[in-house]
Amino acid sequence: MPIVANSPKPSLPSYALSIFVVLTFGVTWSVIGSYIYFPDQATATFGEMSGSHPLYFLATWAPGITGILLVLAFGGMTGLRAFLSRLLYWRCAPGWWAFILVGIPVVFMAGSVIKGGPLLAPIPPEGLGAMVALMFMMLFLGPMEEFGWRGVAQPLLQRHVAPFWAGAILGATWGVWHLPAFYLAGVVYENWSFLPFFIGNVTLAILVTPIFNSARGSLLLPMLFHWQLIIPFWPDAQPWDTRILVVVAVVVVWLNRKTMFTREGAVTGVVPRDEPS
Repeated sequence: MPIVANSPKPSLPSYALSIFVVLTFGVTWSVIGSYIYFPDQATATFGEMSGSHPLYFLATWAPGITGILLVLAFGGMTGLRAFLSRLLYWRCAPGWWAFILVGIPVVFMAGSVIKGGPLLAPIPPEGLGAMVALMFMMLFLGPMEEFGWRGVAQPLLQRHVAPFWAGAILGATWGVWHLPAFYLAGVVYENWSFLPFFIGNVTLAILVTPIFNSARGSLLLPMLFHWQLIIPFWPDAQPWDTRILVVVAVVVVWLNRKTMFTREGAVTGVVPRDEPS
């Protein structure tokens, strides 16, 4: 089929980043905020909030849903198909695969051992099957955020700032986005401290940035990275996991400083062959 020179390309303009942030925060903070400020009314209307509640999934999926809707709005189904093709991008430096599959579990295990804990999380009374089921449920929870964070926001940010700063900005935004959950009863965050979590989010967003760019804007690798962070088999290693990851991030940034502090070679297209604007 001949290529038409003037055929339009599905594209997301840079100002779509502002729309993404407003909609993502709007959905998540509205859902969680209703349970914080109007707990009786929200519970009576929608049921008690928990990590398996449909509205909790909606709040968690808000970045991914928003990212997909923006791709549809600006690129239509053609753009969405091209965007989703990034799920098939798996080629990158082998060391990044090793870090995702082996390095992250080692960080959790090492942190747990340092604090006197086990190498693996204890099996719950419900048995190993329940743990495996939870692991696969987690695949459809946090990783779905990446359609927005790394799918849309990261490349749009990298049009204007170097990857290191894009990762840091996105990590800070990601951390603040979680803030209402720390005031919500019935979810895991209610017993956590926000500041270490926030530092961890910034650190993780910086760490995943060179992986993202090495894999040409892959959605697959950031999703696997995110999944490894929440797999229930890894032990509770707080606060040592964050401390270790900060050290790892410093090393990774130093080793990749030539690509982390320049926009040359950074992925800037949301849709493959997308032109920045």
